[in-house]
Order: sequence, then structure tokens, then C-alpha cells
Amino acid sequence: MSEQQTYNADSITVLEGLEAVRRRPGMYIGSVGTKGVNHLLYEIVDNAVDEHLAGFCRNIEVMIHADGSAEVHDDGRGVPVDLHKMGVSAERVIYTTLHAGGKFDGGAYKVSGGLHGVGSSVVNALSAYMDVQVHKDGRIFHDRYERGTPVIELSGGLLPVAGRTKTTGTWVRFMPDSEIFGDHTFKVSSIRNRLHETAYLNPELSIHFVNEREGEEEDILFHEPEGLVGYMKDLGKGKEAISEIVYFHGKSDGIEVDGCFQFHHSFEENVLGFCNNIYNAEGGTHLTGFKNRFTTLINSYARELGILKEKDDNFTGTDTRSGMTALICIRHPDPLFEGQTKTKLGSADAAKAVAAVTAEQLPLYFDRNLEELKKVISCAERSARVRKAELKNKANMLQKPKFSFDSNGKLANCESRDASKCEIFIVEGDSAGGSAKTARNRKYQAILPIRGKILNVEKASMDKVLANAEIKTMINTFGCGFSEGYGNDFDITKLRYDKIIIMADADVDGAHISTLLMTFFYRFMPELIREGHIYIAMPPLYKVQPPKGEELYLYDDAALVAYRRQHKGSFGLQRYKGLGEMNADQLWETTMNPETRLLKRVEIEDFRMADQMTSLLMGSEVEPRRNYIQENAVYATLDI
Repeated sequence: MSEQQTYNADSITVLEGLEAVRRRPGMYIGSVGTKGVNHLLYEIVDNAVDEHLAGFCRNIEVMIHADGSAEVHDDGRGVPVDLHKMGVSAERVIYTTLHAGGKFDGGAYKVSGGLHGVGSSVVNALSAYMDVQVHKDGRIFHDRYERGTPVIELSGGLLPVAGRTKTTGTWVRFMPDSEIFGDHTFKVSSIRNRLHETAYLNPELSIHFVNEREGEEEDILFHEPEGLVGYMKDLGKGKEAISEIVYFHGKSDGIEVDGCFQFHHSFEENVLGFCNNIYNAEGGTHLTGFKNRFTTLINSYARELGILKEKDDNFTGTDTRSGMTALICIRHPDPLFEGQTKTKLGSADAAKAVAAVTAEQLPLYFDRNLEELKKVISCAERSARVRKAELKNKANMLQKPKFSFDSNGKLANCESRDASKCEIFIVEGDSAGGSAKTARNRKYQAILPIRGKILNVEKASMDKVLANAEIKTMINTFGCGFSEGYGNDFDITKLRYDKIIIMADADVDGAHISTLLMTFFYRFMPELIREGHIYIAMPPLYKVQPPKGEELYLYDDAALVAYRRQHKGSFGLQRYKGLGEMNADQLWETTMNPETRLLKRVEIEDFRMADQMTSLLMGSEVEPRRNYIQENAVYATLDI
């Protein structure tokens, strides 16, 4: 047996201390890209917010420094610095030991977001350096780490005193380690949104945000005394409201529940869940409890008011939430999250508590506000009518003539039936479609030409969307159905292509086509984005040919400017007005060959922000869009 095949006791590696975090950072922070860098900051901020939840912190300052480091100050109690039973200052235990903290015994923190006790130590492990100042008992205690290793010598196990102070709190400054994150840096727009959201969830908390990065300098104070009601007003910008904002609050079995909802002229449902100030992107039991009880209440009221007759079926859950935007926030003493990133809540008692508070508080509101109740029920009625009508028509609209996997008129399909190996290019125009069909690898690349700019689904009614030829063709071609508003027959396991690639011209019209397509995917097939199946091809905008040397493709105007700076003298320059101007070999080499092409995978870091921006920029309300463009046109750059 070869040495490499030997598997015995010597094959077992034990990673000591924080080495495991550096070896497998994705297990602790989700990714080592921009999301991961931001997650480091969120862990430190969440610790400060936990001090607020405990009643000891009212002000938090968050700074992004020009050198790429971040700093968080709070005016809480300050982390413990006295001698721990491990023989060193408790501060050092907190920042160097996984699963160490004051959130396990229920004494220091009755409610907390950082319940795993790994946040601070993980940030330390993944930072080039971390500086900690603890303001406590009139003194400033100082500690410093480099890649998780302490570099300050303790005296008798205790931290050195760096000065005197009249304040209390913990100050942490850290630099994300380029060995882990490469050249990824903080994404300030996401941080700003997260801090603003935290202020909404904690109306008595003030968060001061300072960005010192060159060209991005800003100084903002987030303080939202209206709490969830103010957040709901923000989420509703650009949408036409049907009902008033309804806020309710209660407590059940030690779990505190705050809820807020409003209905808009839309079939979309946007229900957001938070546990101990942490946004749960994948929802969880607290949302299940609210949704189930809300559906039961609305059906009960509808029958009591005679809107639903004895022979009528109940409204579905989707019917009762059609057009709803809701915020469900709970404070749980011992929540069960799925993973360190806390994207989903799994606590069974959360569902019971939220259901109990919903059942108790909403009847108190609806019984006193009958007209508002009727508005809510009218949304369910509207959804049920559309659902029933469309279910009758959908078979004809989407299945006649019957779809063939080998041919769909415009579709030039690939030979493989292994979805994991297949990819499909959506190409605008007959000319570009013809070039793409010639250039492709027929074994695994399919081409679907579309004619011009597709329908803007954000403005169109459901019947117009499903009657649109281009949209019907895409739904049939992908094979996984769609999900929106009143119904959901989407099944990602039936997806026929691992990659769906939008291939549009590298100009303004091409960007508009890409935006319309992404709006369609976001509203009707969001799972394709969540699961990483949507891509944007990056065709070149220019080809340059120096007198001596090989031709070079440039992908945007900035690349051309840089080329001009670096290459003195004359050179040949060709600007591609469209994909159709490239011959098949050029299109393959630059845009379709997996070995040489550039693809952007479409990701949405914050679905809440994405929903707002989609409604704002693609919706029917003109004034909010005009105001946004006028305020941001000079410097706004939105990630696709």
C-alpha cells in the first residue's frame, strides 16, 4: 500500500485553538468574499447590540477607516477583564477561545444574538490584527492580537492598563486578513443598510456610522424612535398602500414578539423575520407561526362577515398574504439557529409564541377597525379570483402547443440531457442569435434568442405576463415552472440547465435588456438566483490591435483608458456595437468558451434592499424613481 493510501492514527489532525477557523473559515462566516468580510463587522456590532438588549448600551459607533480596517465602540459595561479560572484575563478567553462568552448561563444576557460564543474569536482568527480596549472601572485595559495570536504580555494573567477613563464600554478595531479574503473589502452600502435596520429594530439605540474611505466619506447617525412602524414606512416607499400600517406586540412563554404589516397594490408577499436583532434570510419557525395563524384568522373573519359562503373553499395562505409586507421580530432567551450565520430559526417554541401573540392581538385591532379588516380580506379575494382564473388558463398558456425538449421554435437545444453540464444563453436579436448558434458547443450549450426588450413584469398584470410570448418560451424552456404571488409550482429539481446566461450587447440597450430579464427572474424564479444559476456574459466592447503583438479584447471604457495610458503610439481599434458584429470564432473565444470567457454570477446579498430597489426603479410609480435618479445619478453604482 502506498504512503498516500495509508489511513491510520497518524492521518488524524487535531487543529488547536483558532487554527480550525483559519483553515475552514467558510464554516464560521459563510464565505471568504465580500459577504464574509462584512460578516466579521456584523459579529462585533451584534455583540454591542446585545449590550443594548441587556440594558447597558445606548450608543454604538461604527467606523470604516481609510486603511481598510473597521472599528466598533459601544458604551456598555465593557467585557470582563478580571482573572478567569483558565488563568488569564476573561477578555483574552473571549477573544481566543471558541464557544466562550457570557451568553450561555443566562445570567449576563437574557436575550442575545450571539449565542454560539464564537463571533469575537472568529473575527480575531480571521484578522491580520485586532486591537481591543476595554473601558471599565475608571481604567482603559488594552490587548492586541495578530492573526488570532496575542502579542501583549500579561502580568499575573491580567491585561496592562493603558490609561484612565470616565467612560465604560468595549472598543474593537480589526483588519480583515488578506491571506483569507484576498482583495475583498467591506461593502459599505450593505453595512449602512444593516446598521439602519438595526436602529429600526432598537428604537432606543443610536448608531453613529463613519466612513473614512477616500472618495466615500460620510458621517451618519441612525436613530429610529418609530421602530418597526418607521421601518415599514421605509419598505413601503414606491408602493401604493391598500391598508394602514398595523403594529402589534405581546409576550408568550418568555418570548417577546413585535409584528408589523401593511398591504400594497401587488401580488407580492414580503415577510421578513428577525430573532434577537438578527435577520433570518431563510425565515424559520417564527414566520411559520405568524403565517399559519394569520391565515386562520382571515378565513374565520371572512366567514363571519359572509364574504366566504359555506360552499366556498378557504383562502389559501398565499391568498391571505397577497400584497403583504410584514416584519416579525422576536426576542428569545435561547433560540436555535441553523448555522453560525443564523439564516434560519429552528426553535419550535417560537412558532407557538408568535401564533399565540398574533391570535391575541390582531383580533383586538380588527374588531375596532372593521374597514381595515375588509381591505385585508379584499386582497385575499383578489388573489383567490386571479389564482382560480389563472389555474384554468395556465395549462393552455404554458403547455399548448406541447413543449418538446428538442425543439421550441427559436430554441437551439444542446445534445446533453445532463442538466448539471448544460447551459443556455439568452440572446437578443436574430443576428446575435445566429452567431451564437454557430459559435456554441452543441454538446452542452443551448441558445434561446429573444426578440427585443421583454415585458417589464414589475409593471404588468399577471395575465399580460403569462400571455407574453418571450416569457412563456423561457418558462417552458427552463422546465422548472415559476413562483409568484398567488401560486407556486416552481420545482428547481426540474431545471434543465445548470447555468442560465444572459448574453446582451455591451451597451446601454444591452444593460436594459439584462435588467428586464433579471427583474423577471427575481419576481418569478428567485430560487434560480438564490441557488446561483443566473449569470451575465461579459462580451468585449473593444478589440485593439497594436502594430506589433497580439490583438487584445477590452471589456469597457475604463479598460480602454488604461490601455491608452500604457501603450504609446498608434494601434488599431474596433468597437463592437453588438454581438452580431462578431464572427462565430470571436464570439466563442471572448464570450462563450468556458476556458477564456468572463461571467458574472448574479447574487443578491440583501433581498430586502433588492425588493425595494426593484419596486423603486422598475415599478409604475414615477415620482419616487425620478427623485432617486436625480439624487444619485452622479455617483450611484448598483451591483448587478
